[in-house]
Amino acid sequence: MTDAQFGLIVAAPVIAGFALMLYRMGVLQGAGTLSAVGASVVIAAVLFFGQ
Repeated sequence: MTDAQFGLIVAAPVIAGFALMLYRMGVLQGAGTLSAVGASVVIAAVLFFGQ
C-alpha cells in the first residue's frame, strides 16, 4: 500500500465524520450530508484503485 492510498483510507472517514458532525449540529441538511459522504467515498475509491 502506497502512502497516497493510506492517506485516502485516513481522509475519507474523517470527511464523513465531519459531515455527520455538521449534520448533528444542524448546519447540514440530510441531503447535503448524504451527498458529502457519498462523494467522499466515491472519490476515495476511484483514487485508491487508480493508484
